[in-house]
Amino acid sequence: MSDSERKGGFEADIPADAVQEALRSVERVKAGATAGDGEAEEAPPVVVEAEGGAPGPLEAEVKKLEAQLELSTAMGRATQEKLKAEHERCLRVAADLENYKKRAVKERDEVQRFGTEKLVKDLLPVVDGLDRALAAAATDDPLREGVKLVRATLEQVLARHGVVGFSALGTRFDPAQHEALLQVPTREQPPGTVVLEHARGFRLNDRLVRPAMVGVAVEPPADGAAGPSTT
Repeated sequence: MSDSERKGGFEADIPADAVQEALRSVERVKAGATAGDGEAEEAPPVVVEAEGGAPGPLEAEVKKLEAQLELSTAMGRATQEKLKAEHERCLRVAADLENYKKRAVKERDEVQRFGTEKLVKDLLPVVDGLDRALAAAATDDPLREGVKLVRATLEQVLARHGVVGFSALGTRFDPAQHEALLQVPTREQPPGTVVLEHARGFRLNDRLVRPAMVGVAVEPPADGAAGPSTT
């Protein structure tokens, strides 16, 4: 090689093995850079709405949870209404039961106090017959005392069951206690006074079983004629 060629160029005596090793190092560096880029943390995917306005995954999940919450709220309200209705029904049943108990107690008391009313009404004609026998019997009749004793015994038995007789003679006529069978024109008693008694009245535990059958005094006619007249 000439001196001019040596002046314009650069010559280096580099072994071939060194060149190959340098190339391999460059390849390793490139390969490492590529692997490092692959291991880098990926950014989270951006949720966007799909074409046509379709919701993304996150929005769809939110809507699903909202629907479940609304359904649970509606079911809770329905359950509360059912419980309220059931509570009110139980209150009504309890009130009906309490009223039934009160009615049962009242009916039981009524039966105890007035259950013998029909029997008493059937016995009253017997008492009336004894009263008429005593009124018709002579004072010295030996049977009078026997009839009087029977009537007294019968009235004692009736009294033990709450039956009490009463007389209306001489009292003011009371349509709630007396039944007027006739009017008696008289000036001996004020008008409206009971002057005759066909049958005594009777009460069963303060309830009127039979009114007294009576004649009531009225003002006699102006001509002075007097005599009983039926009402």
